[in-house]
Amino acid sequence: QENKEIDLSKKYKPVKVPFTKEMKDDRWTILCPQMSPIHFQFVEKAMQESGYNLKVLPSVDKGATEAGLKYVNNDACYPSILVAGQMMEALTSGEYDVNKTALIISQTGGGCRATNYIGFIRKALKDAGLEQVPVISANLQGIESNPGFKITYSLAKKVIIGAMYGDLFMRVLYRVRPYEKEKGSANRLYQSWVEKCMKNIETGSMKEFKKNVYQIVKDFDELPLLDIKKPRVGLVGEILVKFHPTANNQIVDIIEAEGGEAVMPDLIDFFQYCFYNTWYEHEHFDVKKSSVLLCNFAIWFVDYLRRDMIKALKASKRFDAPHPIDQIAKKATEIVSMGNMTGEGWFLTGEMIELIEEGAPNIVCMQPFACLPNHVTGKGVIKALRKRYPESNIVAVDYDPGASEVNQLNRIKLMLSTAQKNLKKE
Repeated sequence: QENKEIDLSKKYKPVKVPFTKEMKDDRWTILCPQMSPIHFQFVEKAMQESGYNLKVLPSVDKGATEAGLKYVNNDACYPSILVAGQMMEALTSGEYDVNKTALIISQTGGGCRATNYIGFIRKALKDAGLEQVPVISANLQGIESNPGFKITYSLAKKVIIGAMYGDLFMRVLYRVRPYEKEKGSANRLYQSWVEKCMKNIETGSMKEFKKNVYQIVKDFDELPLLDIKKPRVGLVGEILVKFHPTANNQIVDIIEAEGGEAVMPDLIDFFQYCFYNTWYEHEHFDVKKSSVLLCNFAIWFVDYLRRDMIKALKASKRFDAPHPIDQIAKKATEIVSMGNMTGEGWFLTGEMIELIEEGAPNIVCMQPFACLPNHVTGKGVIKALRKRYPESNIVAVDYDPGASEVNQLNRIKLMLSTAQKNLKKE
């Protein structure tokens, strides 16, 4: 065997099975990984109303993590393992016809592993003998295309409306639930509105959206609350670990159970950050001016659609409104360079500054273990933020399949203990 070369070039060559128009017409099931239950219930509805038989998978459980570790090497980041694990667990469960089922995954086009989830998934499918399953790439960069899947204006509008509802519910629900006079009243109010919002997703009516937004804010503004103060705890970090309740071991419930109020920045702002990066890429790299103009239009379009949500929140007694992405960028660049665009990049720093200045100086910065971008612009800027904002109380928590939940909980409790002491001083 001496000097004999082993050809591995074709062993894991990805097989790209397209999602065709016939597959859409035949109503193939499209499985989508879960990320944020509050948001994705509306995204699922938007996709279904646009003609896709899309099913968002349930919250990640231990089985999904174990499935991910079976097919993805554990030197990959936690979200890579979770996303591939959710899909492979579903496909091998026997619940779906693997010859009439497709998968869908987003691709950001950046340097993060998120761009390469699709490669992990295709490798897992090959290893499991399921190469026939199409994997749809949902992206705006033209990385991959599928004849049977197109992001149309109508679909984009309905998805954005759904994402705005998700952001709004996170702001109003998390703000009032820790103080409710009647236990469970905030969740009941939230559930009563979900069905009405689903009907709005069906129509895609902005007039109906505007009416609903003002009424939602009014209803939550008038919910009877206890006259007490609790420490506000901002939640930031890698997008999946931040929003997925099982990936972060139910951190919102932990914060509320320990006597705090969870403050979660908007999901839509992450996509605004991705659009905003294009001008820097144009100035320093080879991104075309046309891409800058397109992304600037996307930022304007999203802000235009959520203008009434922002107006309603600003006019309320209890709630804060999201800030424009250029304001967040301006604050962030006082600490880090705009060149930090991988993962959450400079946006993570900007979110922490936004939270501190809005009265949530207690922050849990969550990242997958060994997520280098988040360690640089999350954990890496804590010292600089403390120097600029002495009242800041920030703890970095790593999440991984093998991470100790006890250690995570202890770090969060220690941060909350400091937050309670600071609140008493006030």
